[in-house]
Amino acid sequence: MKNVTKVFFLSIGVAILFIIWGVIPKETLPNYNLNAVTSNIQGFLVEKFGWFYLLSSTGFLIFAIFLIFSKYGNIKLGKDTDEPEYPYITWFAMLFSAGMGIGLIFWGAAEPIAHFHNPPLAESQTPAAAREALRYSFFHWGLHPWGIYAIIALALAYFQFRKEAPGLISSILTPLLGEKRTNGALGTLVDFIAVFATIFGVATSLGFGAKQISGGVTYLIDGLEDTFTVQLIIILIVTFLYMISAQTGLNKGIKYLSNTNIVLAIALMLFLLFAGPTNFIMDLFTTTFGSYLQNLPSMSFKLSPFEQNSWTQDWTIFYWAWWIAWAPFVGTFIARVSKGRTVREFILGVLLVPTIFGALWFSVFGGTAINLEFFEDAKIQELVAENGSEVALFSVLDQVPIGGVMSVIAILLISTFFITSADSATFVLGMQTTNGDLNPSNQVKFIWGLVQSTAAAVLLWQGGLGALQTAAIIAAFPFAMIMILMVFSLLKSFKEEAQRYPLTRQKRKLKEEN
Repeated sequence: MKNVTKVFFLSIGVAILFIIWGVIPKETLPNYNLNAVTSNIQGFLVEKFGWFYLLSSTGFLIFAIFLIFSKYGNIKLGKDTDEPEYPYITWFAMLFSAGMGIGLIFWGAAEPIAHFHNPPLAESQTPAAAREALRYSFFHWGLHPWGIYAIIALALAYFQFRKEAPGLISSILTPLLGEKRTNGALGTLVDFIAVFATIFGVATSLGFGAKQISGGVTYLIDGLEDTFTVQLIIILIVTFLYMISAQTGLNKGIKYLSNTNIVLAIALMLFLLFAGPTNFIMDLFTTTFGSYLQNLPSMSFKLSPFEQNSWTQDWTIFYWAWWIAWAPFVGTFIARVSKGRTVREFILGVLLVPTIFGALWFSVFGGTAINLEFFEDAKIQELVAENGSEVALFSVLDQVPIGGVMSVIAILLISTFFITSADSATFVLGMQTTNGDLNPSNQVKFIWGLVQSTAAAVLLWQGGLGALQTAAIIAAFPFAMIMILMVFSLLKSFKEEAQRYPLTRQKRKLKEEN
């Protein structure tokens, strides 16, 4: 296999060990099975270091906003003559599909309904609870996660395309640690942590994605039960499709699928917007978006030291750890498709477009769900409690005209997002284990595709997906520290470049013309 590094073999070995550990029956190792051990570690980290996740995530967002207005905003992610490889619409589609498209489909109705029934502060199922439900959904899927993604993607793109360094996480730390350390055991450890989080984070998403597709199909087809056999068939079909896509390369499979995703997502959203309570949805979006911006500073630092409830730990801290765990995967992919953009253009695009689209998405799907429960006494939460969060979307669509047709489109959209995420992950894992190769070999991508799907299928069978998800989140703790080092490394390199080239590109151009 071409260019594979020791990180490849180390990651494959650890992945196999974790899969074996995950399928050991709980009764065999009651206190030391994968679920028990990872849950205990994650519980300890959230309880003792929740403040660290909160401050880190907010700090990354503040740093990203600082760069927009700083003198470094005109620096190009590439040479000064490089132009963007993809037009805006394709770029937005690709970063959105890899970033959290499948998650928005899954949680678009389920999270607001969950918060409506169990809000952080307000009384359950009241107008105040509805407002909190949407505001916190915006918060969990808005500027903070995209701020995390923006930092790692910016650092990777800058060092890879402007400094011509390998597209590895460890390469970002070279200005701080020196080449000897980043090329040695420390660099290998950094890259392994990134690959570890990617493998298990994506495998978990594949498993949950299969559950949602299965839940949708069985919800629509009377008499068909949501069994492991149905879920396994879905995993096999999707694996086959994304492996075909992975073999076609970045400019065919992922590009075309990402554009398809955006078209289908916008079509589904617009349909529900106009088939549902349109005025209510837009009023809710406008009000909640303003409330989100107004309360962003206080929510960004909110913990509950005097309140005997774990809502913030269960939701906000969990999300911040999960986004950090996903950052190596999403950041690497966004970096790969962002060559030629300036720092300012890049951060504005990555922060604002997905945040606004995500807010509108939650307003449409979550707002419709809340409207149905609040004004029409629909029992969506009861269906979710009985069948799982994966049926929330379909139970909402079931309440509107031609809901069955739209549910089929929703399943198709979930599948295309599913394929795109898995395809992107094989590409990223290939890059990170072949010394940053921008076009990893099909053989390497094929191996990573099999590892991801096998992990998802086996652990879905044994009920170990939750443990795998927890294992990925545990990797977020050391990776958050790595990201903090990235910030200082990036600043150091920016300062050196500003001293070496004190004029902005525009001023240099004017000087050359005169």
